Amino acid sequence: MAQEALAHLAKIERSHAGKIERGEHMPTLAAVLKIAKALGMSGAELLAEAEALLPAGYLAGG
Repeated sequence: MAQEALAHLAKIERSHAGKIERGEHMPTLAAVLKIAKALGMSGAELLAEAEALLPAGYLAGG
């Protein structure tokens, strides 16, 4: 899905969507839930899919 279309469906600014995608901004929980809804999934599903894409050890403390 194009960034502009996702931003429109999620009702967030396109520039903000781009910054989230590039890792320049951390989305609020509200933004995560809006994006998930725009993608036709729950917030939990979106977070689980995003977590699965993280490099090994990314969430390890230290």
